[in-house]
Amino acid sequence: MVHVYNCHPFASQQIVQVEQEPGLVCCGGGALFVVATGGCKVEVYSLDQEGCPLLCRFATMGTVRSIQHSNIGDYLVTIEEKNNATYLRAYTNWRYQAEEKSRVGVRLLGHLLRGASPRGGAQMEIIEIPLSERPIAVACCPVTGDLLVACDRTLVLFTLRGQNQQNLSQQNFQNPWPNTQQSSSQSQGPISGSNQNFSVLDFERSVILHFTGLTPQQVALCGGYVAVRGELEVLVLKLEATPNPKNQAEPPDMLHTDDFEDPADFFLLPRHQELLGDRAGDCGLSVTMEKTGLEDRGRYTLSYVLYRRFAPDFFQGCSVEETRLHSLQLHPLFTSNQTVCVDEPACVFCFFSLPNTGYLYSLRGGVELLSAYQYPEKALEAVLTDHLLHVITKSALQCFSVRCAAVAARVEDPYIDTTMRACPPSSLEVCALRMQLFIGLRSVCIHGCHVVLLSAADIEVPDEAQSSVHRRNTSRKWTNSRPRESSTAGHGWNLYVVDTVSPITLYREMVEYSRRYAENSLQAQNCRHLLSEAHLLLRASLLQPLPLNNGNPTKSPQTNTDREAERQTDRQVDVWTDKETDRPGLEEAFRENCAQLGDCFSRGNQWDCHLALPYYRMSGLSVTEVISRNRPFPSSLCSYGPGFLFYLKHFLLEETDKILSQEAADEVIDIFSQSEPSQLVSVCASPGMACASPAHMLQRLQLLEDTTGISVPLTITMATMALRLDDLPKYTELMERHSEMLLVYGFIEEPRLLLRAGGGGQDTHIQPSALTHHLTHHQPGLLVAAMVALHENSKVQLEQADHVFKELGCEDGLLVDFWEAVLMASSQEMVIQELLFRLASVYIDRLTQTHPDLPHTPSTSKSLKSAEDLINSCSHCGVLYPWLSVLTPAHSTSSQHEEALHKLQSLLCGPSLSVCSILPLLERMSEETLWGLSLHVLCSTRRGQYESSMEKLLDRCPQAIIPYANHQLQDTHMALWWKKLLPELCDRTRAATDNSILLAALKETLVVVAMETSPLEFLELLPDDGTALYFLPHLLASSQRQLLA
Repeated sequence: MVHVYNCHPFASQQIVQVEQEPGLVCCGGGALFVVATGGCKVEVYSLDQEGCPLLCRFATMGTVRSIQHSNIGDYLVTIEEKNNATYLRAYTNWRYQAEEKSRVGVRLLGHLLRGASPRGGAQMEIIEIPLSERPIAVACCPVTGDLLVACDRTLVLFTLRGQNQQNLSQQNFQNPWPNTQQSSSQSQGPISGSNQNFSVLDFERSVILHFTGLTPQQVALCGGYVAVRGELEVLVLKLEATPNPKNQAEPPDMLHTDDFEDPADFFLLPRHQELLGDRAGDCGLSVTMEKTGLEDRGRYTLSYVLYRRFAPDFFQGCSVEETRLHSLQLHPLFTSNQTVCVDEPACVFCFFSLPNTGYLYSLRGGVELLSAYQYPEKALEAVLTDHLLHVITKSALQCFSVRCAAVAARVEDPYIDTTMRACPPSSLEVCALRMQLFIGLRSVCIHGCHVVLLSAADIEVPDEAQSSVHRRNTSRKWTNSRPRESSTAGHGWNLYVVDTVSPITLYREMVEYSRRYAENSLQAQNCRHLLSEAHLLLRASLLQPLPLNNGNPTKSPQTNTDREAERQTDRQVDVWTDKETDRPGLEEAFRENCAQLGDCFSRGNQWDCHLALPYYRMSGLSVTEVISRNRPFPSSLCSYGPGFLFYLKHFLLEETDKILSQEAADEVIDIFSQSEPSQLVSVCASPGMACASPAHMLQRLQLLEDTTGISVPLTITMATMALRLDDLPKYTELMERHSEMLLVYGFIEEPRLLLRAGGGGQDTHIQPSALTHHLTHHQPGLLVAAMVALHENSKVQLEQADHVFKELGCEDGLLVDFWEAVLMASSQEMVIQELLFRLASVYIDRLTQTHPDLPHTPSTSKSLKSAEDLINSCSHCGVLYPWLSVLTPAHSTSSQHEEALHKLQSLLCGPSLSVCSILPLLERMSEETLWGLSLHVLCSTRRGQYESSMEKLLDRCPQAIIPYANHQLQDTHMALWWKKLLPELCDRTRAATDNSILLAALKETLVVVAMETSPLEFLELLPDDGTALYFLPHLLASSQRQLLA
């Protein structure tokens, strides 16, 4: 479907004063090239000056049958006939013909005129390009300036090479063509003969493509893409240059598919067929590649991109014989974020047309049919530009919208189609703008904002369609004479230059036109469509790369930026002269359009209402301004749209770095209370509502509770409002409605009642709410339980919770309680190890910073969990070993010191703490105290150093050696009783015979050794100088045990 809008894409027109009837026209480089019918002379007119004055004229060597201009290199290429022979020629440095009697050089391809410049200065050159077949069509690449020539069965690609005249002795055909041509905006006069820096162009025949099954009638070339048009079929190939190392296998040079049977005895009618991407290889056409470069330093690879074939059929106003394709074009599009040395365009589009339908494809990043254009009458020719598609019929010029900007925008910006930014889809239905009538249009070409039309009225043949065209409403003022008038009385042809309006002017007319639809709710879809068209129009202008060096030509012929500079110099003709078309003006109009689209989608249907968010974001409007744009009229029955509510919810839920004023916040409360009361709790908990009136929110929440009933999040929200009003009795009443566990569930459902983000994102610090501050002092257990629940439900990260407790001033209190609680609840190994280390560090700090001899050392805060609670409920805290009670008896130190000691001992007795991780921390603790000794012995024991541990105990606290041995020297370590402990005790008692503690320990040790060894083994363990009477009872006990066994 094609929408039709009565917008005016044309601003003015002028008639080019040519002396003879034009036969061929083309334009480029700010110039219009006119070839008289059957003539051998090219006249060049300036498109950038008022009245299109004549720049120069020069003769050709034959009758011109086809002419093309290349912006890269600023050269002309022609197909000429002379003496029944066809020639291909290129004309370079043609601007020097503005001076009369200027010299002209003629040379063959690859033969440079070395002596011309030093003697006579710069001159125009005619390059003869020999071919083995008759040339049918030519095309110039708008990206590289390369030349593609179509013959009967072959395509020949010529690579453009450029040399500075002063460096001809050091030719290097591998360098790309640099931009050394004069800008079209400069003086069109000749360049002095002393200028030694003019450019010399040449071409190198690089590739020949042989076709079977297709006769080329038109070709196009753009950035490696090659398009060939037959009578009813189009084939697009991708030609890529690849390095060719000597050891690399030769790739095949032929692309082919299964051929059809010989149809000599049959007449086959082709059927409609569309093959995209790799499937295009099944088209039945074979392509053979032949390389012809003299300096072959690489290879080319071919791949199929697109194949489209049409069956001959009856179209509106067209017979089967008239059903032919035309207007094949490959159109590149560069974006503003491309670097200057990039030769490949961001997007490449392919356009071709039938008499009544045009087709636009996107080629890069996947082949896709973007649009199909239905013409109201038979189209003769069409030209695609960044902004519009211009189509001529026999009696009218019409413009259609294009979707190139929609594709390029998504290539340039990966955030499009997200909540950040949006753009109308490339599948958006196209629209036709107002047409302008002419008589007998024959051809069209476009350069920038100039549309050149050639008309030749045929007064002998009546045109049946003309009478219907004249009846159309086409009232429009033009700056010059009407199109139907001739510049010279008596002849029936004219050459027009029609200037299109600037994009911002057309945008404003579209906006004005859309207001007619906005007034009628039944036509809201048309309003949205027209604003989307205006959006793409502005995007196409904003996507264009910024000009380099203000359009001045690049001086150095060897830099890689020259080709980009020349492209951008040529693109400057797209910039209209209005002051409003500068980039700041376009950006301002773009923001205005985004706001208008946001308004459309805010009141739109449910399926696309989410688009209001990115468009409002791109508009730069504040939330208050968006609210004011969406207020319903007092007499309107409609409430707030779903898109507006989606925008508000996203702002309140995610964009938490902006705080609304009290007036705006109260209005937001009223909006959700009216439209979506179920979201009222989330809205009230948003940090953006910090300035809202708590009394107003409490009133709305009370109404919600009366309507929907009591819920835990609603109760907590109401209690928060009461707390903000300093109504503590009301707060207490509300909080006592539910148990602590239900309140924790309420915080899980709405975490922002406790925590408020400080700018969005997981890595951003969050801040405690007013309710959190209150719970810190009055209900710390509830706060810790809620924070643990939030952590375990992935509502808050461990580092964020640390920050919250530090903000509350509870680094040594509730923060440690929170770590202990998470340790009890968590099942994540990384979190467990991190918390074990943190807690061990805290306990060691408490032990080193408190005085153990002061039983009433004041504590900053009392722990929520005691050491006994942790031992009983946490699997990572072990039961204290019995021998520890000997070293650190109860109530021997202050309560705070004892609590920290027992918690640290329980961690060391548990199965999870890695002892090696805390050894550097334990080095700060001395072994002079028994509690310090207990920690070092614990660590040594956990590391398997039993012998050194026993030596330490015998040295400092021998009364603990037997409890230690009874607990630790079991199973595989039982042998240490007689291998280490027994000899050690014997030695020590021999030195101190009156030490009752050592004697008792020796006696207990002998009992254990006698029970675990045989009599012979026991005898071998006895010391040589021992008293037999002392050891005899233990030997007797060992013998009796063996007899019983």
